[in-house]
Amino acid sequence: MKQALYLFLITLSGIAFAQESSNPYGLKVAVTRLGDRFQVNASYEVPISPCEAFAFITDYEGAKNLPGIVDSKVLSRSGNKVRVARLLEERVLFISFEVRSELEYLEFPSKALLFEQVNGDTKYYKGSWQLLPEKNFTTFKYDAQVEPNSLVPSVVIEFFIKNGLRQQFEAMAETASLKKSASAKACR
Repeated sequence: MKQALYLFLITLSGIAFAQESSNPYGLKVAVTRLGDRFQVNASYEVPISPCEAFAFITDYEGAKNLPGIVDSKVLSRSGNKVRVARLLEERVLFISFEVRSELEYLEFPSKALLFEQVNGDTKYYKGSWQLLPEKNFTTFKYDAQVEPNSLVPSVVIEFFIKNGLRQQFEAMAETASLKKSASAKACR
């Protein structure tokens, strides 16, 4: 059984490596283990302004159109603080499970977004988005720590975090690129 699992993981990592080479957004994803937590660092580039990028990442309810996000709704907004409820659906091997979270965001327009889980199914989730302007594009930089609340072995979780996040960030970059005209309206 263990050999079959390792063979499956090796096959999937080969597929993930092949997908990494065809990356139009300069996508980089790194996941490292820190005890029971995982440090996630990712970045990608999209040919939009920082204002358009900020409009995209703060479209909390529009996030439900991204892979893995079943529902996302704003619960409250006060100044630069926004509270959002999210329902994610994750797949580990052939098992699907839901992850609920309530996040508090601190918005710094066109520059950054800080977030922290205040309630939810993971033990710990906290991080930030930074928007770094370049000449013809904006770099989205994501840094977070997450501590899952799961009985699944951490090696398996780590593999699926790495590959699932890669797909999600790639979908975000693609969606941000396609929504350029809609985001531009918010910046006028």
